[in-house]
Amino acid sequence: MTETKSGRTIWKPNLASPLRAFLRIESGSAGILVAAIVAALLWANIDVGSYEAVWRTQLSLRLGHLELSRDLHTWINSGLMTLFFLVIGLEARREFDLGDLRDRRRFVLPSVAGLIGMLIPVLIFLGINHGGPGAHGWGVAMSTDTALALGLLALLGRGVPDRVRIFLLTVFVVDDVIALIVIALVYSEDIRVPPIVVAVVAFAVMLAIHAGGVRRGWAYVPVAVVMWGALLVSGVDPVVTGLTIGLTAFAYSPGRSDLEKVTGLFRSFREQPTPTLARTASIGLANTLSPNDRLQRIYHPWSSYVIVPLFGLANAGISIDRPFLAQAFASPVTWGVLLGYVVGKPLAVIGTSAGLTWLSHGRIRPAVGWAGVLGSGTIAGVSFTVSLLVASLAFTGDQLAEAKVGVLSAAIVSSALTWVAFRVTNTLPQDKRVRALFGDMTELIDLTPAVDEKQDHVRGPAGASVTLVQYGDFQCPYCGKAEPVVRQLLGDADLRFVWRHLPLSDVHPQARLAAEAAEAAAVQGKFWQMHDLLLDPQGELDITALIKYADELGLDQRRFHDDLTSQAHAARIDSDIDSADSSGVSGTPTFFINGRRHYGAYNITALTAAIRMARSRARLSHDAPPKRSKPPWPTPRR
Repeated sequence: MTETKSGRTIWKPNLASPLRAFLRIESGSAGILVAAIVAALLWANIDVGSYEAVWRTQLSLRLGHLELSRDLHTWINSGLMTLFFLVIGLEARREFDLGDLRDRRRFVLPSVAGLIGMLIPVLIFLGINHGGPGAHGWGVAMSTDTALALGLLALLGRGVPDRVRIFLLTVFVVDDVIALIVIALVYSEDIRVPPIVVAVVAFAVMLAIHAGGVRRGWAYVPVAVVMWGALLVSGVDPVVTGLTIGLTAFAYSPGRSDLEKVTGLFRSFREQPTPTLARTASIGLANTLSPNDRLQRIYHPWSSYVIVPLFGLANAGISIDRPFLAQAFASPVTWGVLLGYVVGKPLAVIGTSAGLTWLSHGRIRPAVGWAGVLGSGTIAGVSFTVSLLVASLAFTGDQLAEAKVGVLSAAIVSSALTWVAFRVTNTLPQDKRVRALFGDMTELIDLTPAVDEKQDHVRGPAGASVTLVQYGDFQCPYCGKAEPVVRQLLGDADLRFVWRHLPLSDVHPQARLAAEAAEAAAVQGKFWQMHDLLLDPQGELDITALIKYADELGLDQRRFHDDLTSQAHAARIDSDIDSADSSGVSGTPTFFINGRRHYGAYNITALTAAIRMARSRARLSHDAPPKRSKPPWPTPRR
C-alpha cells in the first residue's frame, strides 16, 4: 500500500490478474517498439552502411573444438526471439487454463478466425503476385503482431474494455502458432533429421523433469539450450523452442492449503532462522506459483521492453527515398502485403464472426459486440515481428525492402482505421456503445455457489442489478482498509453486498473467533452491526473484547458466550470457506461482481468503474441467465 500526496490510498490486489499484467506491459512497450522502428529508419537513411555492418557482426560461442558462430542479426532473430515466442506460448496456455478458453467451445470462433485470418491475406498476396518472382514470400502476409497490436489497441482505443483485447489475443495466438509451423516447414532450408531427433528427445526429457515434480528453473535450462541448438543446426528455425515450452507450462491459481504450508515454513524459519530453513521457505513460496506465472514474471518484461524493440531496431531499417518509394509502391510484393493485411485481416475476422454466428444460430458467436469485432479486425492488420522474420528468410535485396515497406504501411493504415472505428463507437449513446463493445454473450461465472439470500449475509435491495461479494477476514488489515470503500459503495441504491467468511487462521489467529462472533450475532439479528464493529475500526478480537461488543449491541450475552465457546456456527463458516476454495479464492479481501472475480485495485475509483460496467452488462443480458463454468483449478482440501 502506498499513499499519494492527496492522501488517497492506492490498494494493490492480493492476487494480480495475469492477463491485466500482460496487457499493461504490452501497452507500455508499444511506445518503445515504435521508437525503435523510427530509430532504425533514421539510422538506415543517415548511414545505411553502418546500419548493415553492425548487424552483420559475427558473434561466436566456443567450447573446446565446438564452435557456434552467427552474425548479430541471427542471434537476435533466432536467439532472443525464442523468448518472445515463449511469452506468447505462456499467454496462450494461461488463457486455456484460467481464462475464458477454459470453456473449450469459446475457442472455436477464435481458432477458425485465426486460420481464416491467415488464409485470406495469403490468397490476396498470391493473387497479386501470381507467377511473379515474389510469390514464394506469401508467408510475409499471414501473421498479426499480437504484442504490437495489443499495445496499439490500448493507445488508440481509449476506454476499450479488456474483453476486446482478450478476443484479439485469443484469435491471434492461433495466428502465431501456425506462423511458426509455416516457418519451420516452408522457410527452413537444408533440414537435417538427426538434430531434430535430438531436439525431440531433449523436449521429452524436459517433460519428464516436470512430471518428476522438479520446479527449479536451472534444471530446465541445459535441456532447453540443447533443444534450441539442435533445431538451429537442423535448419528449422529454433524460435519454435520457445513456443513449445510456453504451451506446456501449466497455469493455476495458488491454493489456500499450499499458502498455509508456506506460512508454516516461514514460522519455522522465524523460530529458528537458519540458512537451511530460509532456503526451504523460499523454495516453498516460489512453488505456490504456477510454472506459467513464474516464467511470465521473468521473461515477459524482458521480451516486451528489450527483445522486441531490439528486433525492431535490427529489422526495420530500410533506406527510403522518392525513387525507392515509387519503385516499392509499384511492386506487387508491397501491394500484396499491404492489401493482405489492410483488407484481408478485417474481412476474415468480421466475416468469420458473422458466418459462424449465422451457421450456428447464435450458439457460437464472438465474445464481443460488432465494434469489438470491427476494431479487432482492423488492428489485426498490424504486423511486424513474424512478418519481418519471414521476409528475412524469403527475400533479399530490393524485394526484402519492398516487403518491409508493405509491412510498415499496413501497420500505419490499420492503426488509422482502428482509431476511426473506436472514435465512431465512442460517439454512440452509452447503452448502444456498451452493446457494440460487449455484445450479448453470457459471461462465465467464477463464483461458486451463487448468492442465496436464505444462506448468505446480504445487504441492499434483492432486486439490484449488481451484486458485490466479498470474501473477508475480520483481522485482515486490508479488509479493514476496504471497509470504508464498501460503505461508500452501499450508497448506490442499485447494489447488493454480500459478505462471506474466509478467516486466514494461519496468519490471523483471532480471525476464526471473530467470524464465530459475527455468526453468533447473526442468530440474534445483529450480523451487520457486529460486522461493522469488527471492521471499523479494527480493534481487539479476543473473547473479552467480543463479549464487550455484544454488550454494546444489546445481545443476550450468555447465549452469545455459549455460542462462541461451543463453536456453534463452525459449519456455517466452513461452508463459506468451501465456497472460497471452489471459487479459487486464497486471500482477502477478494471481490466478485455479478459472479465475475474482480482483479485490480480496491479503491473507490476502481470498484465504482467495475460496478458501472457490470450494471451496463446486466442491462444487456438480463434475459439470458449466466452460464456457470467449472472452476479452472482443483478444489483444495482443508
